[in-house]
Amino acid sequence: MKKNFRTVRGYQLLEQKKKTLTSAMEDYMEMIYRASLKDGYIRISTLSTLLNVRAPSATKMVQKLTALQLVNYKKYGIIFLTESGKEIGQFLLERHNTVEHFLKFLGVGENLLVETELIEHNISLHTLQLLSFFNQFLAENPYVREQFEHFKKAQKKK
Repeated sequence: MKKNFRTVRGYQLLEQKKKTLTSAMEDYMEMIYRASLKDGYIRISTLSTLLNVRAPSATKMVQKLTALQLVNYKKYGIIFLTESGKEIGQFLLERHNTVEHFLKFLGVGENLLVETELIEHNISLHTLQLLSFFNQFLAENPYVREQFEHFKKAQKKK
């Protein structure tokens, strides 16, 4: 499956918003986007559960994201992404998946989520794009993956 990573506009939009988004905000946006893929919205109670935070903390963050015009927060705790929020959320989910896919290739298992989260907030766009290309290369060349697995096994025996 050929994957087009982002348009120039997408990168510009992210860079513009990134100046105001903290890592925590990015985590919220990614989770809101994930949940919105299914139902088109998410509730504060669900968001707080998914992120393992208290509902008042989630409400405060959603209010900040509303002020940035990334989400619309309605009565009864319903959250909808704005168009800009959808673009940012999509990018953040793709970034997460790209890093996670690469780490899986390396053999990271037990701490995959933690490792992905630590890397994704600190990776440059250039390096992220290179990881995406590398992931695509590995998908199109499974023999390289097999060679790497054999290499890892040989190194463990030393």
